[in-house]
Amino acid sequence: MGLMTFLCLAGYEKGHEFLRECKRQGCTVLLLTSLSLQNKAQWPMESIDEIFYMPDKQHEWDRGDTIRAVSYLARTRIFDRIVALDDFDVELAAALREHLRVPGMGETTAHYFRDKLAMRMKAAEAGIAVPEFVHILNHDQVREYLERVPGPWVLKPRSMAGAIGIKKVHRADELWPILEALGDQQSHYLLERFVPGDIFHVDTIVYEKEILFAIASGYGRPPMEVSHEGGIFTTRVLGRESEDARRLIVENASVMAALGMLRGISHTEFIKAHGDGRIYFLETSARVGGAHIVELVEAATGLNLWAEWAKLEIAGGKSVYRPPEPRRDYAALMISLARQERPDTSAYNDPEVVWRLDQEHHAGLIVRSPDERRVRDLLDSYTQRFREDFYAYAPPKDKPSH
Repeated sequence: MGLMTFLCLAGYEKGHEFLRECKRQGCTVLLLTSLSLQNKAQWPMESIDEIFYMPDKQHEWDRGDTIRAVSYLARTRIFDRIVALDDFDVELAAALREHLRVPGMGETTAHYFRDKLAMRMKAAEAGIAVPEFVHILNHDQVREYLERVPGPWVLKPRSMAGAIGIKKVHRADELWPILEALGDQQSHYLLERFVPGDIFHVDTIVYEKEILFAIASGYGRPPMEVSHEGGIFTTRVLGRESEDARRLIVENASVMAALGMLRGISHTEFIKAHGDGRIYFLETSARVGGAHIVELVEAATGLNLWAEWAKLEIAGGKSVYRPPEPRRDYAALMISLARQERPDTSAYNDPEVVWRLDQEHHAGLIVRSPDERRVRDLLDSYTQRFREDFYAYAPPKDKPSH
């Protein structure tokens, strides 16, 4: 199945291993990326046949211009696959597939993996537990919701990645001025009951609607809390036979089926409520997890989700795809903003350290062991040491910066 041409969209710099795997498999690789990344991004140029730049405003591209630009490229090239390497590119890639009639996820399904309102409505229809929510559209319905559902609530943009643009609201009279300030952007938001609890993620490989791999992990503190209040971002792979892991794997399968994932990689988040112990679906995506979760999964299992994604896209439902047999080790990831421009993590020298983050003003490590308890102990002690050695806090942004 070599000799295919891939057009990869990347508003932000990510997906290097996807590009490399496509090239290893004999594909022609074209990359369309943001003009603002020119001369900045360290793309694996040896794996890219042609690179094109779209003018961007903070990494966002004009949809009409992009469709025209890609249609122009298609005059002299045939695209077999169009792939979004970042969450922000998912809907645009779907629009391009529909416009050029290229196989893959269309706009309707893509909405379920990008639009937080659409995914909640679809999951709720399928009987999956979600925190009670309301679309910020009809003000009478919003008032009725505020009277019926006790606060606090969380105001979320329908299509921003991660914790960007999210606000916690404690009282009804606090909400209306915020909505007033949003003006005619209100309908791009939803309000959801804030559920105190532990947040988990399941990272999945799906091929022809079959889940071929899924691994459950738990965040130390909720990413939203870390993003808004500061702290050290941590996540670790759960004990595979633990009750939480088993329940999460089952819930994740229900979500994939309800939202219609045909093939690809998904990163899905759940919350286990402190109050009633129920597992609620929070959100999902048709892409690999951000924040170096790919490296976490690879440390524990040997599977690189970017590379597996490339392989299953090439197989495209026409040929057999199976991921390699995963290792069953445990791993944990920790990342902190750092006071130092180039933090030195060499004092963290246990043999279990298998990865170090190389990024200015950030410190990050992954530890791996066949022993889950050892991973947990190292995570606890390293997190404390990170706090003393490196930790810095910066207020959250309303716009992404990764």
